[in-house]
Amino acid sequence: MSRGTAFTSAAAVEQFAGKGAARAMRRRDANRRPGWVTYVLLTIVLLVSIYPIYFAFLLASSDAATIAQNPIPSLIPRGNLVENITRVVNSDIKFWPAVWNSVIVAVVTSISVVFFSTLAGYSFSKLRFRGRRPLLVFVIATMAVPTQLGVVPLFIVMSELGWTGKLQAVIVPGMVTAFGVFWMTQYLEAALPFELIEAARVDGCSMIRTFWHVALPAARPAAAMLALFTFVGSWTNFFWPFIVLGPANPTLPVALQLLQASYFKDYSLIMAGVVVSTVPLILVFVVTGRHLVAGIMQGAVKG
Repeated sequence: MSRGTAFTSAAAVEQFAGKGAARAMRRRDANRRPGWVTYVLLTIVLLVSIYPIYFAFLLASSDAATIAQNPIPSLIPRGNLVENITRVVNSDIKFWPAVWNSVIVAVVTSISVVFFSTLAGYSFSKLRFRGRRPLLVFVIATMAVPTQLGVVPLFIVMSELGWTGKLQAVIVPGMVTAFGVFWMTQYLEAALPFELIEAARVDGCSMIRTFWHVALPAARPAAAMLALFTFVGSWTNFFWPFIVLGPANPTLPVALQLLQASYFKDYSLIMAGVVVSTVPLILVFVVTGRHLVAGIMQGAVKG
């Protein structure tokens, strides 16, 4: 609530309920403002969250000899960051093809997860069909199964299809997630009134058009958050791409793993690769953060 809105509301309360009620309302609004303890706690959480990234930055700006002498670097960065990043880019790990592969996998997976999860969430939350609840419970229960248990049969399927070493082996298994279905089901259950769906059906919209023109716009705030989480998860995924792609056609995390030598690990070089791989994620958060918060607030008001 903005200050102008608070004063306007207090004036209206004073007009209709008296000065005492207006003073009580102003005191209540003042008590809602966060105090210095809240800001101190938020600052501590922010520093703890940023320190691992800054620690990687310190190692990336150092050199192997300095790290060997002092594994915990000083808080002042050294001047070797550009040199180490240049070494990563010019190394024989197929850096730029790996970046392109990661972009393709992350973007395609994010779009498909948002679309199919929203479609499934709309079906589970707003359509009535036999076995709806047991099927939703089954989908949610699959999240309790460790990913490692499905690696062997999934690799056999990819091998039979001839997809080993190809990007579709990473994209297709991640085109929809149980968490995405659960997330969109819970959001649409509360944010999409049945009256809008009934109005669209009365106007002659088919089931698909109702989903496209009514459900999908209503789910935009939750879809934006799901797309961001999926993009980050796909960009940083290492386990399955390392198994099915290998060093011939790697994504960026797999390529960075190749920076580790057999008998010697140059942590300055490895951390420079980590910093380079983290920069796109930070840019995504910086560019989309304001829009995501605005979308969440808009969805909360509409809900």
